Amino acid sequence: MRRKPIELAAVATAAVPGLTPTAVRSAADDPADFDSALLLDSEGKRWRVRSPQHAEASARLETEFLVLRAFTPAIRAELPFLMPTVAGSVRLGSLSTFVYSHLGGSTRSVEELTAGPEALAREIGTALAAIHDLPHSLVSNADLPSYTPNEFRQRRLNELDQAATTGKIPASLLRRWEHALEDVSLWRFNPSVVHGDLHEDNLLVEGSRVTAVTGWTDLRIGDPADDFAWLVASNEQDFVDAVLSSYTASRRDAPDQHLLRRAALSAEFALAQYLVKGIAAGDSGMVAEAEGMLETLAADVEEYGGQSISVEPLPGRSPAEAGVPAGAGVPGAGVPAGGVPSGATADGVRSPAATGSASPAVTVAPVPPVSSVPVPAATVTPVPAVTVIPVPRGEALAASVGEASAVHVPVPVSPAGSEPAGDAAAGDTVAGDTVAGDTAVSDAAEAEAEGSGTRSTNAPAPQTAEDTSTAAISVVDVRKH
Repeated sequence: MRRKPIELAAVATAAVPGLTPTAVRSAADDPADFDSALLLDSEGKRWRVRSPQHAEASARLETEFLVLRAFTPAIRAELPFLMPTVAGSVRLGSLSTFVYSHLGGSTRSVEELTAGPEALAREIGTALAAIHDLPHSLVSNADLPSYTPNEFRQRRLNELDQAATTGKIPASLLRRWEHALEDVSLWRFNPSVVHGDLHEDNLLVEGSRVTAVTGWTDLRIGDPADDFAWLVASNEQDFVDAVLSSYTASRRDAPDQHLLRRAALSAEFALAQYLVKGIAAGDSGMVAEAEGMLETLAADVEEYGGQSISVEPLPGRSPAEAGVPAGAGVPGAGVPAGGVPSGATADGVRSPAATGSASPAVTVAPVPPVSSVPVPAATVTPVPAVTVIPVPRGEALAASVGEASAVHVPVPVSPAGSEPAGDAAAGDTVAGDTVAGDTAVSDAAEAEAEGSGTRSTNAPAPQTAEDTSTAAISVVDVRKH
């Protein structure tokens, strides 16, 4: 049952003795979980009242009460913003209502924040860094949840399985989210203290300053990317870059390179969490709204590729189709304008998609054919065949010049003008003609024959296979005749 602001003022007087309200009005909050109001008392002080709608919301407020008690004055003094202080509480049946001291500043919409000065974006980055640099002991001492990277990833996988059992999540989104959750390289990060429910309604702003941070019901040790989900869903890349730059410069530990990818995944997955929450609450309106936004997201991812939520591209899609760096979205693409209604895990979630512009086709310029320069054929001048003049056998020469002693000298075959006999072999081919069995007469024998006035008749003599490399030369001593 919802409570009106005047009823919340009456509850506040019971929670804080001596409180006398003089004015009251409703305050922005998660309407699915809380009724909230701002009070002005007789002394001019302001108070905030939060009353839970159900047992789970009441448990969250009780957790926040423990969290705020863990923030000692020393820790609060180091923070660049103020935090709420619980002034009192009252239990109504099974639910607890809390009254907080009022904090300066006011909430602004995402559009107002992104359109604000760059100094405001830097302030948000500094505030995020201060939260993530809080000591882990703050969480462990309050007995709050703490997750390692692998435990956190497994927790998300379990939530994905639970969402899949509803039968209301588009199959393409289930594949997309499962692929990102199974991409182990994406989940290598240093766990830090995480606000867990950070969005525009939990930031109080005054001018270009962040004056306070509220909504500490989900403090834990886990993935710092969760606190960036609402920023990535804002669809304003310049704003996200300015926040991230200030955040990186302010943090003690350097953030991991996949921070924005996991933030984009968290922003998309918030729609599934919102659906499960609506089904659990039996709220048909919430379920129908979640289904509509999931269908719109699936269509935008199919058309534009979606933001990059994993390191490895989804199988069957090229890296260009698998998404662009987180935050580089197209206005209007992704989750429909207005995002997840208040009460979702990530309030006001919008999941911009990547640009759908296709890469230009590659122009293939034909390579001009290489001009063939005709090479003149080599002119081969045939070497004339060597004329072989057979030398008569010794017996024939002796018969013509008289009795003489013949000396048989084997002479290697060497064609005229060729290399020395030692470099040429019988049967060499020159210009197509075969030289084999050629016979040359030594200059000495020829000179003696001319000196005697006797010349052989050059009668042909039969040759055998053995006569192919040498010839018998008869030398006649004519001085005896």
